[in-house]
Amino acid sequence: MQIETKCSKCNQTHSIDYYGNINVAESPELKTGVLDGSLFTWECPHCGQSNLVRYPLVYHDPASYLMLWMSPDEQDIERIKPIIDSSSELASYELRIVDGPGELIEKVKLNDAGLDDLAMEICKYVTCNELGKDVQLRFLRFEGSDNEMVLTYPNGSEMELLAVGFNVYEDCAAIIGRNPSLRDATRGLVKVDRDLVSDLFR
Repeated sequence: MQIETKCSKCNQTHSIDYYGNINVAESPELKTGVLDGSLFTWECPHCGQSNLVRYPLVYHDPASYLMLWMSPDEQDIERIKPIIDSSSELASYELRIVDGPGELIEKVKLNDAGLDDLAMEICKYVTCNELGKDVQLRFLRFEGSDNEMVLTYPNGSEMELLAVGFNVYEDCAAIIGRNPSLRDATRGLVKVDRDLVSDLFR
């Protein structure tokens, strides 16, 4: 499928490929396009500008029991949420709402790495407090023999890298284990992000 979109620089309208429903079991090559971001960027043939595009998308990985909803329309999410939450077929799934491509990519990376997204959000929350910075951290990768976690965050026009010991994540996972009510907050189709964590620890 294709959709019409405008270049952010020259305002010319072009047709680009649109993937509204991605099942990685059926189309594994689309997962690569998600992870490298190529499904969400396009180059204007008129002026050469690289553009980011957001569109409603459902990402489904049946082998990992993961389903992600990305939609710029909050009303669309509110409309489908009761349907998803009441589905017995999806009861064993991790169901998440994401705002945009960056968050979608991170959720896929976390799932592939075997990391719990709530524990990671708590880990990022603790790390931001320790740094004394209000920044949007994202998990990038593991590094080294000690599985040190590399997080990234924007600093002006650059992206900064931050190394965090895996023991910090383990401590946050242990907090969840001791407080089942924290896990209850992630049941059903929910947005697990720093706002949720801030509310939980308020």
